[in-house]
Amino acid sequence: MDDKMTQQAHLPPSDIPEPQAIGVSDLRVILQAGLRDFMRAPVYGIAFSLVYVLGGLILYAVFLASGQSWWFIPIAVGFPLLAPFAATGLYEVSRRLEQGEALSWSAVAGCVLAQKDRQVPSMAMVIMLAFMFWVFVAHTIFALFFGLQPITSSTTDMLLSGPGLMMLLVGGTIGGVMAAVMFALTVISLPLLLDREVDFITAMITSFGVVMKNFGPMVIWAGLIAALLFVGMLPLFLGLFVILPVLGHATWHLYRRALP
Repeated sequence: MDDKMTQQAHLPPSDIPEPQAIGVSDLRVILQAGLRDFMRAPVYGIAFSLVYVLGGLILYAVFLASGQSWWFIPIAVGFPLLAPFAATGLYEVSRRLEQGEALSWSAVAGCVLAQKDRQVPSMAMVIMLAFMFWVFVAHTIFALFFGLQPITSSTTDMLLSGPGLMMLLVGGTIGGVMAAVMFALTVISLPLLLDREVDFITAMITSFGVVMKNFGPMVIWAGLIAALLFVGMLPLFLGLFVILPVLGHATWHLYRRALP
């Protein structure tokens, strides 16, 4: 691990720049930068995405084997809450490419491992609690509409019935609100925690402030992330091998534009 990583935990708190305005046109530039970083170091993006691809396939196989594949739907809907952690190592890759520093697995992995002594674990706990709460809410919504009725092989018929459609509407609305709040709290905070010495509360407040200052472009960015992740999950999660790293690298460049 290089000196920067070993000494980082002992640095004084960092100053946070004033958030800058981001236009819709910047989002295209940010995505292009993310794709460029992925193309320059694809092996890192594929490796970090592998964890999520395998995890998704295993979860789906478990639900399918237990005859409760429907429960995979709320898990998939909540997936964007967890996706940012696939990008922690990608932020470091983009940072090194940006600074012209050498790329190596020891340096990148060392940076990721060093986060255990900083604020990222606290942030991880917040996101995991939010994800677990969403799964609980999804189960509660199902119980409110269907009671103790078991999910049978005619799952599609249940979902397309009157109560099923209303359940999807209510669940989708609640899930969307939760995802929007977590997006606002994490989109800038995770790369900020990697780059500067700040506590996770300050990082979340800063992220929320950036989103509020750039509400329109950030809404578009959140919708783009959700759409791309959904497309990436459709073909057995295989699309995530490209979608996740591109979005991860792009988020780093979004952070750089928002907090130069």
